[in-house]
Order: sequence, then C-alpha cells, then structure tokens
Amino acid sequence: MPELIFEIGAEEIPAGYIQPALEFMQARLKEYFDKNHIACGEAQTFATPRRLAVAFSGVAVQQEDVVETSLGPNVKAAYDAEGNPTKAALGFARGKGVDVSALTREQTPKGEVICARVDKKGQPVAPLLNEFLPKLISEIPFPKKMRWGASAQAFTRPVHWIAAVFDGQALDFEWNGVACSNQSRGHRFLKPETFTFDSAAAYLKSCEEHFVVADPAERRDRIWEGVKTLAKDAGGQVQEDSDLLAETANLVEYPVPLLCEFEDKYLELPKELLVTTMRVHQRYFPVEDGQGGLKPRFITVSNVPAEGESRIKRGNERVLRARLEDARFFYEEDRKRPLEDYVEKLRGVVFQKHLGTSYEKVERFSALAKKIAERAAPESAENVARAARLCKADLETQMVYEFPELQGIMGGYYAERSGENPEVALAVKEHYRPAFAGDVLPSNAVGAAVALADKLDTILGVIGVGLIPSGSEDPYALRRHALGVIEIILARGWALSLDELIECELNLLEGKLRLTREEAREHVLDLFRQRFKSRFTALGFAYDVIDAVLATGIDSFADAAKKVEALAELKKQEWFEPLATAFKRVVSILNEDAEGEIDPNGFQDPAEKALYEHYLKISGPVARHFERKEFSEALAKIVEIKPSVDAFFDKVMVMVEDEALRKNRLHLLFHISRLFVQLADFSRIVLKKS
Repeated sequence: MPELIFEIGAEEIPAGYIQPALEFMQARLKEYFDKNHIACGEAQTFATPRRLAVAFSGVAVQQEDVVETSLGPNVKAAYDAEGNPTKAALGFARGKGVDVSALTREQTPKGEVICARVDKKGQPVAPLLNEFLPKLISEIPFPKKMRWGASAQAFTRPVHWIAAVFDGQALDFEWNGVACSNQSRGHRFLKPETFTFDSAAAYLKSCEEHFVVADPAERRDRIWEGVKTLAKDAGGQVQEDSDLLAETANLVEYPVPLLCEFEDKYLELPKELLVTTMRVHQRYFPVEDGQGGLKPRFITVSNVPAEGESRIKRGNERVLRARLEDARFFYEEDRKRPLEDYVEKLRGVVFQKHLGTSYEKVERFSALAKKIAERAAPESAENVARAARLCKADLETQMVYEFPELQGIMGGYYAERSGENPEVALAVKEHYRPAFAGDVLPSNAVGAAVALADKLDTILGVIGVGLIPSGSEDPYALRRHALGVIEIILARGWALSLDELIECELNLLEGKLRLTREEAREHVLDLFRQRFKSRFTALGFAYDVIDAVLATGIDSFADAAKKVEALAELKKQEWFEPLATAFKRVVSILNEDAEGEIDPNGFQDPAEKALYEHYLKISGPVARHFERKEFSEALAKIVEIKPSVDAFFDKVMVMVEDEALRKNRLHLLFHISRLFVQLADFSRIVLKKS
C-alpha cells in the first residue's frame, strides 16, 4: 500500500518542543484523513533537533466515494398548497447542485424537511496533500515562534528543507519560499550532504548511513545502554532518569556517551549540589559509587564520535569545573555565617503582595507548626519551633540565589554546619516535601509538622486573598500542596482536625484576607475534598463510595480514609444493595419533626417495638466502635439491624394521622439514621438496580 512520509528540516529545535510537535503532527494528519474519507494505516514519528517527521502507511491514493446528505427547509415552506416548489426549495436545490425534482423528504425532531443527497466522487489524494501540508506546518503550536529574513510565516526555528513523499513520489508545494522535495539531509558535521528517499524504510536507512538516528526511542536506548556500560567500566552506576534521557535524546542526532572526570576535591560539596549542577544545568549523568555517594565521574552525550581524550571530553570537563568552582565559592561564603543570621534578611523578600514578606510567612506558619506539634508530636515541639524559624533562611544565601532548586536542601546543610539539632537540620532540608506526586515525605515528625504548617499557610493565604485555583491555573501549586498535606497526615496517622487548623491559620491571617472567613474556609475545604477524592480514585476506590464518606465531613483525613476503606469493603458484599436501599428509606422519610427523644411506651406495632429493641442492643457497641475509630466493626454491627428495618417498613405506616405516634416513629428512624450517617451518606451510593 502507498505511504506518506513528511519531514520538516530546521535549525536546532529546543528539546522540549519536539515531542509535543510530533504528537500534534500525527494527530492532525489522522484527523485530516478521517474527515476527508482517506483510508490510512499506522503512523510513525521521527525527530532529531534538526527535523520533525511523520509517516503513515496504507494511505489511499484516492478519496472514498461518499453520499453527502443535506437537510433543507421544512416541507411546509418548501412547497405551496398545490405541491409546487417554492423559492426556498429551488434555492436549496440550486445551492446543492441538484435538480429540484431529486429532492426527497426526511422526518426529523423538528418535523418533516426536504433533503438533498449528493454523490461525491473521491478525488486524488496527492493534490489534497499539496494543499493541506503547508497549512499543517503553520499550525504546529510551538511555545515560541519566530520569523527570519523576509519570511511571512513563523516557525520555532528557520526552516531549511521540506521533504514529502507520497506513493513513492515527491509532492509539489512550497512553504515560506522553501520548496518541497524528496530530499533530506544528513548529520550537520559528519555527513551533511542531501539524500533522496521514496519510502519510510529508505528514509530510515539513509538517515543511519548519514549519521542520523531518526527514531527518538532508539536514541534513548542507545544513550542508556552506553551510559550504563561506561558507568560500570568506571566501577560505578547511574540512576535512571527518564526526563534526562528524553532531553539528551532530543539534543543530539547521533548519540555518543562519553565518560568524563572532575577533581576529587569537589566531592566535599553536598551531593545534591553536585547532582543538580550535572543533571539540571549541564544535562550530564552523575556516576554513583553504589553506597549512596558519588564518584568523580560523569557522562555526557556527544553529537559526534570521539576517541580517548577528545576535545569534546575536555571541553565538558572544563565547563563543569567552572560551575563547581562557583558553587564551592558560594558554599564556603554562605557557611561563614550561622543560618540564623539569614532569617532577618527575609524581611526584604516579598512572598506575595497581599500576604507580605517571607519573614511574615515564617512567623505565621511557625505559630501553626507549634499548634500541630502540641496535638501530634508534643515531644518534638521545641525542635519544630526552631526548624520552622530557620527553614526559609537559605532563600537569602548566595547558593540558593544561584541554584534555586536547592532551597531547603542547602538550608539543612547550613543548619548542620551551624550546630543545630540534627532533627532540626533534617526538617529544614525536607520541609518542601512532597514536592511532586509520588515524592518521598519528610522522614521525621519535625519535618512533617513544619511541612504541614508551611503548606497550609500557603493554601489559606493564597485562597484568602482571592487567588483560587481554576482549570489549569494554579500558579502557587495549591493542589500539590493540598495533596501533600493529605499524604503527610495519612502517612503519620495523625489525628489532626482540619477545621481546627483552618481556624488557627485564619486567625493568623487576620487583616490580610480579601475574602470573608467563611468564603475562604469553604474554598479551602472544597480544595481538600477534590484532592482527597482524586487520591482515592487513583487508588481504585469507587467515586460514589468516596462521595458518600466526604458528605459526612473531612475534618479528619485519617478517619475519612478508614471510612472509605470500610465502606468499599462492605460494598463488595452481595447483600450491600438491599442494605443501602434500607438505609436510604430511613433517611428519605425524615423531616423537620424527626429530631427528638423516643418514647418507648408510645409504640403500638410489634415491628416498631422490635426495631427499637434492636436499636438499643447495637447503639452502645456502635458508639464504642466509632469512638475507637473501628469503622469496619461499626459497620458490621450496624448491618445487624437491617432485618428489623425491613420488617418495620413492611408492617408499619410511619406517616399516620396520629401526631404523637407519627413523631415517635420518626424519632426512632432519626436515631437509627444517626448510627450510620456519621460514617457515610448512603443516598450518594449508586445502586445497580437504580
């Protein structure tokens, strides 16, 4: 079957732009084929820093023949009383290119209308591609585009060639003055001459012959295998980093990993500093020693083959040496003063224009951290207070100014150097955790308390001044902070009251809020409900189970999590649906007269007396189970009352005329509802039968 291969050749495209551009090109071409009734097969994408290419197999050379059906005006408007076509029918037929006598009728929700069916003969595909592909080039959504010379069209970098081959022949179009051909180009330095191709297989073969590995996945594999081999030969190992692999693969056309060295003296610097310098700033792979430390080795990925002590190897070593020398200078300068000295400088750092400086933020969340420590880790209260005061101080150090990715981490090292308690230093180092989904949590209670307070202060403060996350807009990462709060509390098993923490923080924010306290509280609770639901949905729990639990409140994340687990387990039982139906019946009949004390002497029917006695039998054990947070056991005990509930509704009329009798029966149902409404709102459970 014929195939299409389409390539755009340009100056070096930023690594982060490549994959989104490929995905767009593939999706847009597939959409075009489908919309225009052009059969096609599987797609492949290829890319290097100098080219973006997509290939489709099995592309038809001719569009399919189709019958297009167009609906016109209502029959009453299309024909007069004698059945003659009106101007409306004549104009519709003329517009569709058919004779008015060929119009048919069709029934629609809006009534009977006239209809034109037009046979459309499929057109050759090559001319259609000549028209579409130039538009596709202009549509690719790069984050930044540019124009060069006298060009009218914009692209992310200057385009030097365009190659498009369909059914073995070059297409015939131009874009921005660049004519399409069946020629691509080789590696800029190793074999830059052009080569022709007539198929995807020929394209890939010629690329390889011209020192271009066109498949990004293959480049990643080559890089990773080469990196692992070099690290092993050097007596070390390399941690796999998918992001770094993807980026380096999109920086080269012909990947050649090279083992390089740096002086042992730089190993005195913190490991995180060395790794950040190599990975983030230079796109190098650090070589580890297998015991958690680093070897004075790193691996870079060259775009050309090199042997021995090549110029490329020495150049990379020189660049890293300069970076590490700067880092060592900053590190030594910062350590000349205790970390405490940097705290006062935070008075000049604005956190947010309505919320004040970072110093004010530290004062607020230090007070909140103290409250958390009193509730959850009283033995660590003193260390929590100290860590909270120091944890933002490194923002004013030279090192964090130069390497902002290391905030917190460097503060931990400086706290150690300043003689702070080891628990304090570790908490300072880890208080930003978790920094992303799946990140590790603070490893001690001190760090956990400080992290909670810091995140809660950011959430309450930012929302309190009206900056509420919406859609993709979340500049202060409040969703991530909220999930971090949930993760820390659940991991620690801390019995903290979210309502109490919110109230404490709102008091600390007094005078800075732009929303009312109630508005801020509700937005914050809604954020936590969303994050809690997202977390447990991702773990495989049914959305209705989570909703049913959240409807009873989210004051305690630990309790809510246990309730979700207990209810999810209960829902697996065969008899759950009848049970949920029974509970729904209890709740649905309650009204404003329901709340009140039960009169045991006011019952008449044996079924209501039996239900009351069953209620008395289980209410005490249920209450004790809830008090001990034994939610599964509480549910198991509540289940015992189901037969009595069923018998009650089968034999007893609740809404009788006798007011005293009616209210007493409602009071009984109200108290029974109290057994389970503190666990979940069963009205939110989706039943299969319904």
